[in-house]
Amino acid sequence: MPEGLAPTFGLYLLGRAPPTVAWEARWLKWADFGLPADRDDADDALRQAWHRLDSDRVEIACGGGRGRTGTALACLVLLDAGTALDAVEYVRQHYDAHAIETPWQRRYVTRFFR
Repeated sequence: MPEGLAPTFGLYLLGRAPPTVAWEARWLKWADFGLPADRDDADDALRQAWHRLDSDRVEIACGGGRGRTGTALACLVLLDAGTALDAVEYVRQHYDAHAIETPWQRRYVTRFFR
């Protein structure tokens, strides 16, 4: 566990169920280098995480912290901005230069509002 406050909500983007944590958590089935297994579930999970940002300490995580996490963060940027700005570039500038690792993850972000 890194130093600092523990999350109060976690969204875990993994190919298999994550270990149990001490805070409320949600698992979104999402294979490494891929896309969410269920687009509707992903939309609901990302919106749930976004709504909780005002009142909770939200953790979003995958195995490596770049591809799936970066893709999810870019979708949250779009939800927050309410517009189709270049969320991929925003996440790469403010989170990790290598975030959103595959062309299909980038396409997922650009089509998130559709």
